[in-house]
Amino acid sequence: MHPMDFSDKPLFVERSFRVKTYDIDFAGHVSNVTYIRWLEDLRLAVLDEYLPLEQLMADGYAPVLIRTEIDYTSAIRLFEPVMGRMWATEAGIVRIGLEAVFTVGERVCATARQEGVMAALADGRPVRLPARLRELFGRR
Repeated sequence: MHPMDFSDKPLFVERSFRVKTYDIDFAGHVSNVTYIRWLEDLRLAVLDEYLPLEQLMADGYAPVLIRTEIDYTSAIRLFEPVMGRMWATEAGIVRIGLEAVFTVGERVCATARQEGVMAALADGRPVRLPARLRELFGRR
């Protein structure tokens, strides 16, 4: 397996990102808030591919992010083609762990870890992860 191939990971998605002028901070590289937006785009891609948000909400669930950590290792600048990859690292009773990597070519520019729960739409309290999510996580 190629070092940048994560396709065997549970709930894997990858998306390319185009750095826009409003993504750049005063130092000339991608700002921290842009990475947060890209992580949201990747999480939505996971949902689109594996657990459509519309269906989750119809079933009374809402995905809620409870933690984000990002390690920035190399600046990304305007016009550089960015690839984002995300996958699940764990699926417990209530929590799910996700990891992501942002690269330009073979250069790793940032890695991220996120933790989330499913909350009941009725009262906002965490609930057991949907059985479908646990099934998908188990499939490797």
